[in-house]
Amino acid sequence: MRVIADLHVHSRFSRACSKELTLPNIAAWCGKKGIDLVSTGDFTHPQWRVEIGEQLEPFADGVFVNRWSGVNGQWSSVGETKFLLGTELSCIYKHDGKVRRVHHIVIAPSLAAVDRIRQALEARGCNLRADGRPILGLSSHDLLTICLEADARTLLIPAHAWTPWFAVFGSESGYDSLEECFSDLTEHIPAIETGLSSDPAMNWRVSTLDRVALVSSSDAHSLPNLGREATVLELEALTFDAIAAAVRASAPIRYDPSAPNRIIETIEFFPEEGKYHVDGHRACGIRFTPLDTKRHRGICPRCAKPLTVGVMHRVDALADRPEGFTPRAPTCRRIVPLAEVIGEAFDSTPATKRVAACYEELIARVGNEFHILLDAPLEAIARVAPPEVAEAIRRVRAGEVAIAPGYDGAYGTVSLFTDARPRPVARQHALL
Repeated sequence: MRVIADLHVHSRFSRACSKELTLPNIAAWCGKKGIDLVSTGDFTHPQWRVEIGEQLEPFADGVFVNRWSGVNGQWSSVGETKFLLGTELSCIYKHDGKVRRVHHIVIAPSLAAVDRIRQALEARGCNLRADGRPILGLSSHDLLTICLEADARTLLIPAHAWTPWFAVFGSESGYDSLEECFSDLTEHIPAIETGLSSDPAMNWRVSTLDRVALVSSSDAHSLPNLGREATVLELEALTFDAIAAAVRASAPIRYDPSAPNRIIETIEFFPEEGKYHVDGHRACGIRFTPLDTKRHRGICPRCAKPLTVGVMHRVDALADRPEGFTPRAPTCRRIVPLAEVIGEAFDSTPATKRVAACYEELIARVGNEFHILLDAPLEAIARVAPPEVAEAIRRVRAGEVAIAPGYDGAYGTVSLFTDARPRPVARQHALL
């Protein structure tokens, strides 16, 4: 079976996250998006752990379904969205004379494993109540040890692996290899998350990553951002073990496109849209390519402070292969979120009522967001939405996208209509 998974999300208990991130709401929005399998996020938080226990029920080994309807306090099945027990944990510690700040996704095979992880962290003095994504004064190696002791099947995946400040390869606080970070436990790392600012093609340039799979997830802090990146799996059965087997089988050194459990493809942001793609200094409006940064010796020409070195630069520094190298590995497709696409077609921001109305009409009459963006016939889209929307989707599928790249925490800016043609039809079109 084909399963679209988002393995990295948050709850309302994480800092800077929407209060609307409840389990029923996540399930409902996954239905809109076309996500079959989603992480619970934040399982270390005490109140969220209570809600997971109350609102989810087992569907299969290690996989759960939401049973809270939210209607008159009654319990019932909600949609088809399935949940894995997952969280993101922040390790901040000193190693080899340098402060490291590394975020990790942890996916547990059972509630019992979740509770053992929580108990072990609390025994180490970790404050799990302060944030859904708690800061741990533990090394990445020690965290992995705790996870494996809780249950040897537990998956630990370095999150958004290239972003500068909080990632295993981050320019500001990371490492040059997985081995430097995890030492003798490196073999237990099955994958890395590429993050919004990189894609598989960038990661393929680093040959030492051939031993791990590449996964993509949304890291959603709000409901509309669910599924902005995702991983598409082929599974024999929707169980934790099959999912883990698919991830482990999808590293380039062992990838078999006919394996019964495998990653088929990832669904990606255009990496230029990620907020750390290139170098720069946002306060001064300086956005540099790696070559520009080298010419300025890493210093902002306006304020003389160090530039934030972005993902493209960091990949260049560690790469031992040329651009364009392609191993045998899962493929990827790139998207722009549907609300952004509609906003471009209407020449307006994605947050307007008009964009929201068009979005809901497309979901109701054409299908979920992934189907619309990736597979739906353009004629079917044009029967429901203005022709500019269908044309914008065609351009995204064809890669006809102009992006001013993201830098130093600022997202890149997408332009789909760079020919500046007038759009009177879109402005006057009434939804059918």
